[in-house]
Amino acid sequence: MPRPVEGSASYNAGLDGIRAVAVLGVIAYHLDFGWAAGGLLGVGVFFVLSGYLITDLLVAAIHSRGVHSFGQFWLRRARRLLPALFVMLLVVVAWATLLDRSQLPTLRSDVLPAIFYFSNWWYIFHHVSYFAQYGPPSPLGHLWSLAIEEQFYLVWPFLLLLALRWVRDRRVLVAGALVLAAGSAIEMALLFVPYTDPTRIYDGTDTRAFELLIGAALAFALPRGRRFAPLTARGRTVLDVIGGAALAGVIVLYLDTGQYDAFVYQGGMVLLSALTAVLIAVCVHPEARIGRALGVGPLRWIGERSYGMYLWSVPIIVLTTPQGARPSLARDALQVVGILVASTLSWNLVEQPVRHGAIGRLWNGARAQWRRREWGKLVPGAQGWAVIGVTLTGALVCSLGLSGVIRGSVVPAEATTSILPPRHHVDVPPTTPGGSSSGGGAAPHGTVPASTTTTTTVPPGEGVTVIGDSIMVDAAPYLHQMLPGAVIDAQIGQQLYQVQAEVPQLRSQGDIGDELVLELGTNGYFSVTQLEALLRSLGPMRKVVLVNTRETRPWEQAVNQTISSVAHSYPNTTMVDWYAISANTPQYFEPDGVHLDPDGARYYASLLVKALGDTPSAS
Repeated sequence: MPRPVEGSASYNAGLDGIRAVAVLGVIAYHLDFGWAAGGLLGVGVFFVLSGYLITDLLVAAIHSRGVHSFGQFWLRRARRLLPALFVMLLVVVAWATLLDRSQLPTLRSDVLPAIFYFSNWWYIFHHVSYFAQYGPPSPLGHLWSLAIEEQFYLVWPFLLLLALRWVRDRRVLVAGALVLAAGSAIEMALLFVPYTDPTRIYDGTDTRAFELLIGAALAFALPRGRRFAPLTARGRTVLDVIGGAALAGVIVLYLDTGQYDAFVYQGGMVLLSALTAVLIAVCVHPEARIGRALGVGPLRWIGERSYGMYLWSVPIIVLTTPQGARPSLARDALQVVGILVASTLSWNLVEQPVRHGAIGRLWNGARAQWRRREWGKLVPGAQGWAVIGVTLTGALVCSLGLSGVIRGSVVPAEATTSILPPRHHVDVPPTTPGGSSSGGGAAPHGTVPASTTTTTTVPPGEGVTVIGDSIMVDAAPYLHQMLPGAVIDAQIGQQLYQVQAEVPQLRSQGDIGDELVLELGTNGYFSVTQLEALLRSLGPMRKVVLVNTRETRPWEQAVNQTISSVAHSYPNTTMVDWYAISANTPQYFEPDGVHLDPDGARYYASLLVKALGDTPSAS
């Protein structure tokens, strides 16, 4: 925690070092460093530390002034959090409006939840994945964690007030907080489903509350103002060994876990929280050398600015990384520099002045000058006019972008979403003047029968419905050429549950034919029951083609086993084994090893067309 404005509160540089450990893990995760796949756990370190510090402050305030202390508490929280957040939102929306309008549709839905601190539930209820690997991520997606903290700040003071009125024994308070924490952690473990997107339990206030509550339990047991008896040399060594082991454990979890590991959600975050609590407890002791080590200049500097670094890290990384760009150490280095510069400016120009009463001083000074009718002094100087001009210009640009006056740019279909036109008839021109027509009979998929005159004929894709995710987005332009008339519903990040929800709309629009190509699984696992339910909801099919996946994430084999099982048991179904076919064709892939380059997309489309022409397997 930065040095407190109030002189009565104590400052511990080691706690700022812990905050530095947290934010560095988060930044490494968002920079997609493979060795820091567990860096997202840094948010858990933040939560435990916040639960400890906030509970410690509130207990002292309630003992002093009771419920009357809440207003001052919330005012301090607002001064600490809101100005820097508003500046970041202003800059991000202005940047998107002027330089990257493809972000505007996302920002229009994300800004209000960010301002009012309900981003986490907004993303949960709108099925926005925090872990979406493909497709342009939101520059505000990381604000879910600030929403959880703010919800904690609003609810916890009242619960704490009731607890302190009825309970005098700190041991009972510790036990109560740990019981609540256990309930939250158990809920997380029970709701976790392997191979599915864990955003619901990762973003949920209810399922992450245990981290804050573990910090609160530590505050009950070990307030910062507690006096400690002097330690022997051996005692100091034991304390440092315990603290060092806890810090090492946190770092090992950063290095050896990942966002889809079952362990993370079924005990791993609890372990992280316990290790963080132990580390905090050690650092609070004035004789702990590990605390002094974590409080060294660079770590303390980072810890003091950790809030700004967290705020700015994701926007800078997202807005300066081209979609589909290859990893680049140079770009990573420049992004880190940008994060440091932005957070330093935020600290020096926004956070510190506001924390030390700059807004209040300006307001009180203006009121005094107004009362004394010193009108001339109310006119700002050159610096003031510059700030006002920049702020008003930024607000105007943001208003134009968020209101829709400036429209978000349309991103090419192959880059984001491809919902190609519904089935339609096409006029097929004659091949050559006076040329003969082709032989009778139905044309195979991917060809258009020739004619000596202009006629209206059924296009070869008539009656074919193609549904898929970003891999199908890659193939869609070529499928449209090979199967004119087909309905192609392909969307980056699309998962089976989303398709299931769209079935009534597809049916009402007449976009479900009697032949189906279904490619899903790049973004998450689904079960045999779920896949069969989707196929049944789409109605009887003359032919079904299921395509399995080549993916670098943990659910790959589980998805492919599901698809294989259904393909062998569902009526009129053929499976395209893309996983096996693509094993020896690395030249068809983009650098991520999942998405297709133009040659690969064309080849992929030809496989699907061929599969539609093959005789499907019987049930």
